[in-house]
Amino acid sequence: MKTQARSNNLWLDAFKRLVRNRMSMLALIIIVLIVLMAIFGPLLSPYDYTRQDLLNTNQGPSLEHWFGTDELGRDMFSRILWGARTALAVAFISQGISFGLGILLGSIAAYSGGWVDNAIMRFADILMSFPHLLLAIFVSATIRQPILKSFYGVYDRTGWDIFRNTVFIDYFIVFGALAAAGWPWAARLIRGQILSLREQDFVAAAQALGARHWQIIRAHLVPNAIGPIIVSFTAGFGDAMLAESSLSYLGIGIRPPGASWGAMISESLIGWRLHPHLVAVPGLVLAICVFAFNLFGDGLNDALNPRSKVR
Repeated sequence: MKTQARSNNLWLDAFKRLVRNRMSMLALIIIVLIVLMAIFGPLLSPYDYTRQDLLNTNQGPSLEHWFGTDELGRDMFSRILWGARTALAVAFISQGISFGLGILLGSIAAYSGGWVDNAIMRFADILMSFPHLLLAIFVSATIRQPILKSFYGVYDRTGWDIFRNTVFIDYFIVFGALAAAGWPWAARLIRGQILSLREQDFVAAAQALGARHWQIIRAHLVPNAIGPIIVSFTAGFGDAMLAESSLSYLGIGIRPPGASWGAMISESLIGWRLHPHLVAVPGLVLAICVFAFNLFGDGLNDALNPRSKVR
């Protein structure tokens, strides 16, 4: 009972430190607005984000089109709202896959040691030797054609339309590319945490009581290392959103008719001198989102670190 109360107090103290951090609260408000925009924005958007109006192309901001229209006459405000859904979906799912795989492999490596640890960590080191974005670009460009052939083959056998939906395929490829580039960092993080915990008395006690290896990892090691994992997971949202936008900007991420802030910047870059708002608006929204997630991640790190004090 005392241990449970103590654990609750630690989380309560962390929450109080987080609330006292004004910049983190500002970032949290921005994040909540972004999430609401992604969930409800497409339902409230004034136009279909794919609707083209060739008689009103490259229009400036107005009461009818708040952010103007692009080179195909599509409403920029509606596309920004749908782009928020894309950015959050890609960030959350790719981070979830990365950290899920990283926690699994990092835990196995740290607890097992020996050749298992060396094999997993050397493979992770090889992937980490490449710049994160370049590795994601390489994976995305490499697996696109095999994935397309596989999905079209599944469609031929099953007749399910989703396997020939280009937007779904783009999402699937981006998830895989970002997860493949991100899991080694998560694995190294959880490995370092578990290495510092596995020699603790509570692990020896669990072993003495006959607990299995998976039970020790799941019930004792991972929960005690959850603080840094939460911080890294949250802070990585901004990086994932930026990476997705970069892939889409290069034409190997979310492509039309899907809505992505990076693709919107790329499509409007040719005429940015005549219509700078077409580049400035999605770029500014992306910058605000990345800034908010990074700022909140820093605040969460300060809150979960007992030695830090928020003034």
